[in-house]
Amino acid sequence: METANTHKPANRTLVVIDGGMNFKASVQTIPAAPKPKLLDQVREAIRTRHYSDRTEKAYIHWIKRFIFFHNKRHPMDMAEIEIAQFLSSLATEGRVSASTQNQAFNALLFLYSEVLSKKIGLIDGVVRAKKPQRLPVVLTKEEVKKVIDHMNGVPRLMAVLLYGVDYD
Repeated sequence: METANTHKPANRTLVVIDGGMNFKASVQTIPAAPKPKLLDQVREAIRTRHYSDRTEKAYIHWIKRFIFFHNKRHPMDMAEIEIAQFLSSLATEGRVSASTQNQAFNALLFLYSEVLSKKIGLIDGVVRAKKPQRLPVVLTKEEVKKVIDHMNGVPRLMAVLLYGVDYD
């Protein structure tokens, strides 16, 4: 019984011209190796560039999600519009953070530029995830005085020395 992996090379006839005499020689040709699958190509490109294992895992994850989001269409058949739809859905439906959306974008950018060698133009209309507003936690002089006024003994002395609170 033959398996799917067995291969029989094709016999090809080659015409060789040697010193004006024509003769035929039978030569066995070896077929080219099949092209690796897309995700294997991505893994190879990431490893060639010595990216970390976690970057590889994250990029593969986002590329798979992108493909499944568009019903298993091959990324070569898609372009800026599909990328924008995917990134916008992450922000609106997936409610991901801005850094997560950026990671997904970088994974797709790597796929298109480094693996598929396809230029990606300007991606318009992407709903961006909001960056959280980070406020510094700083106490005013009056607030520090109120906190220290509730302290006693050595802890109070240390707080006064550390904060340099003015006591008139």
